[in-house]
Amino acid sequence: MKNIPNVHWPFEPADFVPFKDRELCNRLAKLGGKDLEKHDNPDFKIKVMLNPHPVLIGRLFTLIKESDEQDKKLTLILGNPEPDTYLPVAELVNYHKVNCRNVHVFAMDEWADQDGRIAPETYEASFARSLLKYFYGAIDADLRMPRENIVYPTDKNIASYSKMIADCGGGGADFCSSSPGWTGHLAFIDPVDEFIKADIKEYLQQEAKIINIHPMTILQNSLHGVFGMSGNIANVPPKAATIGPVDVLNSRERIEVHALQTCGTFSSWQRMISRLVLHGPVTPLVPSSILQLMKTQVYVSLPLAEPFGCDELAGY
Repeated sequence: MKNIPNVHWPFEPADFVPFKDRELCNRLAKLGGKDLEKHDNPDFKIKVMLNPHPVLIGRLFTLIKESDEQDKKLTLILGNPEPDTYLPVAELVNYHKVNCRNVHVFAMDEWADQDGRIAPETYEASFARSLLKYFYGAIDADLRMPRENIVYPTDKNIASYSKMIADCGGGGADFCSSSPGWTGHLAFIDPVDEFIKADIKEYLQQEAKIINIHPMTILQNSLHGVFGMSGNIANVPPKAATIGPVDVLNSRERIEVHALQTCGTFSSWQRMISRLVLHGPVTPLVPSSILQLMKTQVYVSLPLAEPFGCDELAGY
C-alpha cells in the first residue's frame, strides 16, 4: 500500500479546552522517563517510579505514627474517594496499635447541586461518605480519632473552611495530598471563572468556595466507579465545594501523585495533563501547575511517564 504523507494540519482547539497551546502539548508528549524529573526549581522534586502509591501510604502512616509517639497535633488535607489509600493506612494503624487522637483530617472537596447546596454524607457518591467509611470507620474504635476531627465541606462551614484549616494547623495544614484532574485541577480548583485571576499572587490567596465544575471535570468523573465508569455525564453533579489555592500554599508538606490509568491499560487522561502540571507554564488554566512554585514532591508512575503520540491501530 502506498504511503500517505503525514503533514501538519493547523486548527484551533475547542472553546471549552482550558489550555490551548498545541505546540507545547505536542512537544511535552515526547518527553518521558527520567527526563520528566528535571526542573528549574530545586524544591519542586519529581520522581518517576514503578508504583508511587505505596510511598503515599507509607508517608501518611509515618505522620500519624509520629503524632502519636510525640503527642502532637497533625492536620491533614486529603483527597477523596481514595479507599485504596485509606484502607491500607487504616490497617497499618490497627496492626501497629497507633492512637490517632491527635489526627485532624480536612477533606479537599465535596459535590454540590445546581443551587450550590453541598451534598450530604448520605449521598452515595459523597466524598465525605467515602472518607468516613474507608478511613475513619476502618480504624479500630479504640484507636480512631474523635469523630469531630474528620471535617468536610458543608453548607454551614464552607465560608470559613480555609480559616478552619489554618486555625487547626497553626497557619496551615501539616500535609496536603493531591492528584491532578483532567483539567489539571487540584481538589476542585478548576480553570473556571470563579477562580481565574490575571495576577498569580492574587490567585494563590483565594480561599475555599463553591464553584461551577468545568465540563471536562464532569466528563472525567463520569468514568469513575462511583458514577458507573460508563460516561453517564447526567449523573455527575454540576457544582462543588473546594479548598482554595491558599490552603495548598499554606501547607507545610505537599505530595502529588500522577498514576491514574484506565483500569490498568495504557489509556490515561492524566498522561498529558501530568506533563503540563510538571513542565508547562504556571497558570490558572492548569491549576496544579502552582505546585511548581512550592516545595513539593511529585511521584509519577512509569506508565504515566511513557511518551505518546499518534497510534493508528489503536481505538478506545
